[in-house]
Amino acid sequence: MSETNAMNVTIFDREFRVACPPEEQPELLAAVSYLDLKMREINDAGKIVSVERIAIMAALNIAHELLTMKLGGGFDLSDFKNRMQTMRTTIDEALVDQETLF
Repeated sequence: MSETNAMNVTIFDREFRVACPPEEQPELLAAVSYLDLKMREINDAGKIVSVERIAIMAALNIAHELLTMKLGGGFDLSDFKNRMQTMRTTIDEALVDQETLF
């Protein structure tokens, strides 16, 4: 099991301290960046002023995107990654068999 480190992130000009294993830090930073972008889009639309409401609307929008991907409008990224790994393994095995032929 990996060690969890605390790191500071900034979302919508507010700093938060979160725990994250070192190997997951790039994904966390991508999520922070995406959430910050969504909150700024909502803020720039000018219809909502409360930071709490902006955060809730951003969370709802992101949850909707996720459910749309999983339930039909898109694809399940996890399933896609698993299929890609299976294909990569199959290709690697086939190449090893080819090397013994030559």
